[in-house]
Amino acid sequence: MSAEATNPASPGPVAPTASAAATAPAVPRADRRKSRPRIDLRRLGRAALLGPAVRGKLPDAIGHVVEAHRAHHPDADLDPLRRAYVLAESSHRGQMRKSGEPYITHPLAVTLILAELGAETTTLTASLLHDTVEDTDVTLDQVREQFGEEVRYLVDGVTKLEKVDYGAAAEPETFRKMLVATGSDVRVMSIKLADRLHNMRTLGVMRPEKQARIAKVTRDVLIPLAERLGVQALKTEMEDLVFAILHREEYEHTRELIADNAARPDDPLAEVADEMRRVLREAGIQAEVLIRPRHFVSVHRVARKRGQLRGTDFGRLLVLVHEDADCYGVLGELHTCMTPVVSEFKDFIAVPKFNLYQSLHTAVARPDGQVVEVLIRTHQMHKVAEAGVVALGNPYAPASDAPASDAPADGERADPTRPGWLSRLLDWQQAAPDPDTFWSTLREDLAQDRELTVFRPDGGTLGLPEGATCVDAAYAQYGEDAHACIGARVNGRLATLSTVLKDGDTVQLLMGQDPASEPSREWLEHAHTPAARIAIQRWLATHPGGGTGPEDEGGPRREPAEATASQGSAGGSRADAAGGTETAGTAEGATPAERAPGARPRGADVLVDRPGAAVRLAGCCTPVPPDEITGFAVRGGVVTVHRVECAAVTHMKGRGRTELGVRWGNTTECRVTLVAESFGRPHLLADLTEAISSTGVDIVSATVEPPSQQRVRHTYTLQLPDAAHLPALMRAMRDVPGVYDVSRAQHQAPLP
Repeated sequence: MSAEATNPASPGPVAPTASAAATAPAVPRADRRKSRPRIDLRRLGRAALLGPAVRGKLPDAIGHVVEAHRAHHPDADLDPLRRAYVLAESSHRGQMRKSGEPYITHPLAVTLILAELGAETTTLTASLLHDTVEDTDVTLDQVREQFGEEVRYLVDGVTKLEKVDYGAAAEPETFRKMLVATGSDVRVMSIKLADRLHNMRTLGVMRPEKQARIAKVTRDVLIPLAERLGVQALKTEMEDLVFAILHREEYEHTRELIADNAARPDDPLAEVADEMRRVLREAGIQAEVLIRPRHFVSVHRVARKRGQLRGTDFGRLLVLVHEDADCYGVLGELHTCMTPVVSEFKDFIAVPKFNLYQSLHTAVARPDGQVVEVLIRTHQMHKVAEAGVVALGNPYAPASDAPASDAPADGERADPTRPGWLSRLLDWQQAAPDPDTFWSTLREDLAQDRELTVFRPDGGTLGLPEGATCVDAAYAQYGEDAHACIGARVNGRLATLSTVLKDGDTVQLLMGQDPASEPSREWLEHAHTPAARIAIQRWLATHPGGGTGPEDEGGPRREPAEATASQGSAGGSRADAAGGTETAGTAEGATPAERAPGARPRGADVLVDRPGAAVRLAGCCTPVPPDEITGFAVRGGVVTVHRVECAAVTHMKGRGRTELGVRWGNTTECRVTLVAESFGRPHLLADLTEAISSTGVDIVSATVEPPSQQRVRHTYTLQLPDAAHLPALMRAMRDVPGVYDVSRAQHQAPLP
């Protein structure tokens, strides 16, 4: 029963209806149950219809419902509505709302809301009966006998929602049941939302503290659910009603702003609408151009964002056409003949929003600088934008040629139109370890204002909340198998799992083959979806001491600051990545081992315009032939050689250092420092060193930094027999699975 319904000990006055005139006053509900445990539907039906003479007529009370229903479904069978109203009115007779109205006015109002949104007959029938099983002696079996299994299913779903307590302690279980009911049949939640809207409309008869409590629950959960189900018409009105209760002063101020704007002699939106109609008429595009005033909350948000409001801020223009292609035709004409604000363009037709919403969004500027927002959509898109899942009819009806035996069993139906976010919520609500975790993750998910769509390489899509990372994408696609994920490619480029995704990104998830793979505790810092967080937390709870991450499981370990690789040649020096490697056209800068007879040079020859000067290749940019180079004299008469694009060159020029002419000599052998960045995985260090050795390159030294955010940074100082081999070496290193970048060292060396 609605929170506003009462059952007086003696029936109050009832508004005259056809059924009321033929039936004796009802006894109180408690007494009826004692004397007649099972209601006689046939007797009540005959009495409510005033006998056989008017049996086939529709009661006048549901005339508005019928009119609204026929506007969307002209061929609908109205008999179920007639019989449902008769049962509802007879069953609720004697019950009153706190407003003093007969209780039947509530299910009638709820049904009218849904009829205006285009709900199909079964939903409207269940809406008329949605309180009968809870508040009267009607049973679910009787509903099935009179109206069939579908209506019984919906009435049962709404009844279960009404039975739960909205108190703070009961919130987790309350909304867990709401999600389950919604997932079983989205029409259940449609009825619930319409029920809440009508109760909010008549909330003024309650105490202020109760108004506030109901408004907060509506704001925190029911409005976000309406948004996700795409029922914008219900969502916006509930937002305004909540706004009026919880923020009275801001509401009154906003109302004054809207009233003042309505009193203006000119309307800039109307002027732009007229110009738009002329443009489209001349282009031969049949379209309706309508002005859609912003609702109170929307005006309040715009005022907070922009400060002083102008005439165009109080509404938007809506252009309705018949075909999808016409939407883009309208867009082209508007952008050609008017001044578009390109940054405001969004295409929700090619990529619909998570709640089925489709539309083109753009904006045009007036000569006086005012900006007019424009929505372009087809009539069908507009219907779905306003009514969301309510406009989808009965998504569970079997195909016309399907046998009756194929009908799904109670609670086993599959919804082909169920939004992706709802499927995800249903999955993780079952996996939530406790009610508190469920409640906190539910509220966080519902607090997300928008959802982004990312694409898989196979063309499929994933719906994720704004701010989601590759960790979230992995668990959205693979569930708990995502524990084995080692990285991702975003738009073709390798990226870490902590990478934040943007709407329209293409994400390829890289999965490891090791069955012992485990998630990292760090992943929790980057997980934004309930599915990812709950899966990681559950794994960590069942594996105490685990969660070291793939980078620590048999893969690169935290090596000493610098480890000498065995692949280096005997007597080879360890190059300091920051200090550089000394070399010269002569042997002055060579190490003792390099000056020994038979020892080969350890670096490329560099000729410098300063005879006898020792030469050192800078470790900050590791120049190799044929890089363009320059030199600077430093302490001790040594000349350091840098690549010309090195940041140190700019710094030393700024300090007034004089450049020296340097050039490569005849030898091509060189030493270079490369940095490989990778995802952590088992055996990565071994695979990298093998790839380097296979190119004929000697490893002088290697450094592996401690893993951070699933990334491992390797620094290798390498001796190349020929500088021309460098591109092939870098390609071989990039081809190692898990490596996402290889670059020349760009260390910030101590500046001389």
